[in-house]
Amino acid sequence: MLKKTLFILLVMLISCKAQVKENIIYVAQWNIENLFDVIDDPEKDDSEFLPESEKFWTEGKVEVKLNNLAKVINFMNDGKGPDIISFQELENFNMLKRLAYKLKDRDYIPVHRESRDTRGIDVGLLYDRNVFDIENVYPIRIDLPKRNPTRDILFVSLRHLKTNEILNIYVNHWPSRRGGQEKSEVNRITAAQTLRSSIDSLFAKDENANIILIGDFNDEPTDFSFTRFLKAKDFDCSVKNLKKELLNLGYKKSVNKEGSYLFGGQWDMIDQIVISSALNDGKKIDYVCDSFEVLKPDFMVIEEGNRKGGALPTYMGNKYVGGFSDHFPVAAKFFIAN
Repeated sequence: MLKKTLFILLVMLISCKAQVKENIIYVAQWNIENLFDVIDDPEKDDSEFLPESEKFWTEGKVEVKLNNLAKVINFMNDGKGPDIISFQELENFNMLKRLAYKLKDRDYIPVHRESRDTRGIDVGLLYDRNVFDIENVYPIRIDLPKRNPTRDILFVSLRHLKTNEILNIYVNHWPSRRGGQEKSEVNRITAAQTLRSSIDSLFAKDENANIILIGDFNDEPTDFSFTRFLKAKDFDCSVKNLKKELLNLGYKKSVNKEGSYLFGGQWDMIDQIVISSALNDGKKIDYVCDSFEVLKPDFMVIEEGNRKGGALPTYMGNKYVGGFSDHFPVAAKFFIAN
C-alpha cells in the first residue's frame, strides 16, 4: 500500500512539473553580429561582407555562422529553445528564414521588415506558431535630428493560442555610440521618445496592455534615454506595480556591473528586456521573478587574451575566428495562469 501511495505521489509530482513547464513562456534577445548573405545588394553598403572583401565572406562561412547561432539558440530554455526570440544585425528576411530552418523541435515563423539602415542590418523576430499566432506587425520609423537613416523599431503583436492573451513586442536596435557616448546620445534619446510615444498610444487604448520592449539599445538601464525619456525603472518583482509603468529587468545586473557585451574590459548591459507593469501584476501572463539572465554557454566564451570572458565573435578585426557573436543573449521567463 505504501509503495502504491508513493508511486501515485511521484506521478503527481512529475505531472505538476510538466504542467509548470508548459505554462512558461521563454523570451530571448540576441544581437547576432552581422548575419549577411554573400549577395551584393546595390541598395545597401554591404561590401564588407562579400566574397571579394577583405573578410572573404563566403557561403561556407555563412553556413558555419548559421550553425553556430543555431547551437546557441537550441541550447536555450534547457535545450527546448525559446518561444520568442528577437535579433539584431541580420541583413534580410532570407537570412532570418535560413536561421529558422536550422532550429530543431520548433515551428518558427520569421518576422521582418526592411529598414532604411545604410548597411542593411535590420531587426527581426522568430515565434513558435504552436504557441502564438500573429495579430499585427509594422515598422516604427525613427527620425534622427540630422536625418541620418537608422534601424526601425519592429512592432509585433502576438496572441497566445491557449489563453488569447496579447503580447505587444517592440524589437529595438537603437543608434550606436559611434563618435562617443555623449555626442551620439541625442540619437538614442530620439529613439526612446519615439518608442515611448507608441507605448503611450497603446496605454491610451488599454492601461493593462502586456508590453515587452526587447533589443540591443546601445545604452544602459541607468542612462538618460531609459530613465528620463523611456521612463523604464528598477523594481521589486515581489511588489505589484501601478498601471502603465515600465519595468527594466536588467537594471540590477547593470548596477552590479554585469552585462551582455564586453567592451574595453568593461561589461555593458545594452541587451535588455523591459516589461509593462501588467506583466508583474499577478494576473494572466506574469514575469517569473528574477528569471532574467545573460546566457553564457561555455562553448561561446573566450578563454584567454584581453577579451577573456567575452563572447567569441565571427571575426576579430578582419581575422576570421569562426565564432558566434560579440554579444551574449539575454532571456526571461513568463508564467501563464490557467
